[in-house]
Amino acid sequence: MNRRFRLLLAALASATLLWLLLAAAERALLLAQRFLALPAWLQWTLGVVLALFAIAATMIAWNLLRPRRRPRRSRTVEAPTREHLDARLDRLETDGAGTESLRAELRDLDARGASGRFYVAVFGEISTGKSSLIAALAPNAALATDVRGGTTRRVHHVDAVLTDGSRITLADVPGTRETSGELREKMARDEALRAHVVIYLTDGDLNRSQGEELAWLADFGKPLVLALNKTDRLSREEREQVLDSLRRRAPQAAAVVAIRTGGSERFERRLVDGGSEIVERRAPVDVAPLIQTLEHLLHRSAQQLEPARERAVLARMDRDVHEAEAALRSKQAEAAVHRYARRAVIGAMAAVAPGSDLIIQGALATGLVRELCRIHDVAVSDVQIETFLKRTRMTVRTSASLVLAIAGNALKAFPGLGTLGGGVLHAFAYALIFDSLGKALSATLAERHALDAEAADERLKQWLGETGNTRLKRLAKLTVDAARSDEDATE
Repeated sequence: MNRRFRLLLAALASATLLWLLLAAAERALLLAQRFLALPAWLQWTLGVVLALFAIAATMIAWNLLRPRRRPRRSRTVEAPTREHLDARLDRLETDGAGTESLRAELRDLDARGASGRFYVAVFGEISTGKSSLIAALAPNAALATDVRGGTTRRVHHVDAVLTDGSRITLADVPGTRETSGELREKMARDEALRAHVVIYLTDGDLNRSQGEELAWLADFGKPLVLALNKTDRLSREEREQVLDSLRRRAPQAAAVVAIRTGGSERFERRLVDGGSEIVERRAPVDVAPLIQTLEHLLHRSAQQLEPARERAVLARMDRDVHEAEAALRSKQAEAAVHRYARRAVIGAMAAVAPGSDLIIQGALATGLVRELCRIHDVAVSDVQIETFLKRTRMTVRTSASLVLAIAGNALKAFPGLGTLGGGVLHAFAYALIFDSLGKALSATLAERHALDAEAADERLKQWLGETGNTRLKRLAKLTVDAARSDEDATE
């Protein structure tokens, strides 16, 4: 299309648009003349009807086109039953996994439930005044404070008595978002879930990480009291603005209160001689709104607090048990892959011509697949296994030269291995194949909880080409040890 033709089309389009605009304007003027010719009462009636129609159309268009704020989906964590959790722990112990820390958590859950005490965790970022708050609620407790922040290194339990005589146990936990404090942060989160009520302390509006922490606590169904500390630093208008913002950003909180936990404050004092001096004095303490909120929660929800606390602890334990189960499966799968790779090496010592038939040991391959599926609790049929192995055979055949090249280079890198004879190359190739097949399949089963042949085959291709020195050295040692044991058995 040349330039003149494009200009002609543009001119025609402009003329057409201008004609349409003129026609619309002419039509509008004609309607206006007819409207003005009507009686006054009919003009008003039509005007009102047209205005109502325009308003309705605008509202419909706005509802259809405006960007909608999606409400945050409830992600309340599901908690298993105590019986189900005990059964899973029994299975872990039977399989040789350590469960002492998990059993200790259950014993602590039972002990707190039997004590009849109400546990209140003081949670929040470092330097927001958690230890000072506990000192204000329990004046006789000896807790250290440090202006540098991050004073609490472990969980402290302190008994306190509220103004109505209610007895509570306060938990002072390490602050979150502390540099190199991942372990203490986990300690704080675990203790927050063990408590009946969580006081989340902040000294200003919520930042993103604080909002995520509040959402995480709400997911476990924890009753939350959001306390704004150090309000003496804010004017009345600023304090109300921050409180309004906290209520909007933390709708899951049972209450939002403003408090002062004390500490020290500095101010400049004018002297009679015209000079000035810096004076440091004790800041006033005001935690009455928080105490009233705690009393209200304890009296109103006393019957629901313990079951809710138990659900939160069991839900967190469900995740910990799941991690322990995954670690055990990974360990068992690794042992199975090593065992079958060794068997493949021993079987390969009798083979003569490596190449397109590198994975002729079908029985071993089938056994490895079946064993890994059992470890990962994935039900498979013989047809699925055979289909998967057919696919992997094709992958291994197309990668045969690569496998042999890796095997040859690996043996050259470790002097003395070639003295065992030419069969060691073939055996090492089998070790590499079975190790790659086992690792690829185990990773896919753990991720997808199903025998996904396509995904496992893609991982197999990656593992067949992986030439890490540590891995090759391990497989070379496996090959030599298996070959020597086979020679000893023959003799």
